[in-house]
Order: sequence, then structure tokens, then C-alpha cells
Amino acid sequence: MVRIGIDAMGGDFAPRSTVLGAIAALENTGPDTELYLFGDRSSIEDIRTEAGAGSGTFFIVHCSETIGMEEQAVSAYFRKNDSSIAVGFASLAAGEIDAFVSAGNTGAMLVASMSSLKMVENMPRPCISVELPLISGKKLLLLDVGFNADCRPQMLFRFAGLGVAYARSVMGIGSPKVALLNIGKEAGKGASLYREAYALLEDGCPGFSGNIEPDRIWTPGYDAPDVVVTDGFTGNIVLKQAESVYSVAKARGITDSYLEQFNYEAYGGTPVLGVSAPVIIGHGISTPVAISNMIFKAKKIVEGGLIEKLPIFAT
Repeated sequence: MVRIGIDAMGGDFAPRSTVLGAIAALENTGPDTELYLFGDRSSIEDIRTEAGAGSGTFFIVHCSETIGMEEQAVSAYFRKNDSSIAVGFASLAAGEIDAFVSAGNTGAMLVASMSSLKMVENMPRPCISVELPLISGKKLLLLDVGFNADCRPQMLFRFAGLGVAYARSVMGIGSPKVALLNIGKEAGKGASLYREAYALLEDGCPGFSGNIEPDRIWTPGYDAPDVVVTDGFTGNIVLKQAESVYSVAKARGITDSYLEQFNYEAYGGTPVLGVSAPVIIGHGISTPVAISNMIFKAKKIVEGGLIEKLPIFAT
């Protein structure tokens, strides 16, 4: 049985989007999945009833407080002990659920991940990742995409280890090819961060293939790697620019099955890697479709045994 917790109060359209997303997910996850919604019981039950879902659809864990999207993350998390995020992470840390997903306050999710869960061996900070669709049909894992704007070379090396583990256990790639995002292919390119990270990866990362320039990620016919490592500032820019292509296409009235994959709803959320339990963070504007896909992603990570396979390399 896979037990997934959902922050029912997290997101711009919560709790309606989260509850409807949970109901939709259960229609496709099968009897081997249990959902636990953390939030205001009355609000959750009203939406469940309105949607015509039975009382036994999911478990409700009542929480009397909510961390708002604009609240200061650290103070709000530690001040609101009965918030849906705080109670959800406590349940995750206690092993009462197997994964936790939220479209709520990203800063509070980071604080909760680091304070409530154990870090993977030798990992100073967690990172977040995203699977990007390539025109070949394969997926490319990019990390970090937002948690760590400032990084040291050793952090990029360790992110690569997390990426390799994810690619093996979740994406089903036996021997992942790894690359470092840079402004040029040559080893001596870029700022000192990337030059030093290159040396570490070349020496200790299985499958390291060198630098990759941003345009090569989506170049048709290019033998793209399976995992691309970068700092959170750069990775977040790459992700948001990729998502903007979808927005431009929609504004131009262009319908394309490949470009549709850049709709954030398609991948739902980004996994937090480097902590001792599966955590998925979604967009604040998450719709029921996005919430449902976040739940599917969490289940896939649990079933793939990602946490048990960490660390791949962390020296």
C-alpha cells in the first residue's frame, strides 16, 4: 500500500483544486493507494460532498492552521505547529505516510524538508528537479531548478549523484549519461564554480560526458544526456523559459502534442531530492490536473524505491 499525503490548504486555489485533484487521482491509482488530506476538515468534506465522492474516498487529517503563500517561511512554519504543512511533514517523518505533496508556500516546504526530515548522507542541502521532455520522446532530468541559488562545486557533484539515483529508480535508465550545464563545451569554460565542478564530476561521476550548452538540450538529433546538473538560479531560469514556450504557443493558437508537455500541469510538481522521504512541490497556481499528476509522481517515486537507493556517490 502506498500512502500519500496532500497539503489540502496549499496553493492559490486551495482547497478546491487540491480536493478535486485528489478525487481525480484516486480514479486512476487503484486500490493499492491511500490518500491523506491535511487541512480544514469542514472545507474538505464540503468539496468532497459537492463533487459526489464517497465519505471513504480519502482520509482527512484536520489541521486548524494554514501557511499563506506570502507569509515569511521560517517564522510561519515554526509558529504554526498545526498548519497543514507542519502536520503533514510530522506524519511523513513518523512514517505514517510514504510521501507528501504540496502546492503551498515553497519556502515553508524547504524549511520543513530540512528541519523535519533527515538529509541523505553528505548532502548539506536538498535540491529540486524536473523531467524535461525532448523531441526524441525521452526525458531529461534537470537539477537544481530553484532551491539553491548559490552553490559550491561539491554541491553540484552531489546533485549529480541524486540525479543518477533518480534516473535509475524513477526513469528506468540503467546507466545514466550526466552533463554539466555551461556556456561552452570545453572543460575550461565558465565561472570557477563550473570549472571546479567539472573536475569533480570528471573524476568521480559515473557516466559524466562533460559540459552541455543550453541550446543543445533541445537540439533535434543531438545525443542529449539523461541528467543535467546546474545551480538553482540557472536551473530555474531554464525551466521557466521552457515553460514560457508553451505559453507563447498557446497565445499564438498553436496546438502541438510536444509543446503541450511543457504545460506545468503535465508534470505536476518537482521532487525534492536529498532528504529521507519523497516530497513533491507544485506551482501555487496548480489546478486539479496538476495536483493529480503530483500524486502520480509521488507514487512513482515511492514504488521506484528512490530513497532506499541513495546516495549513489557523495564523497
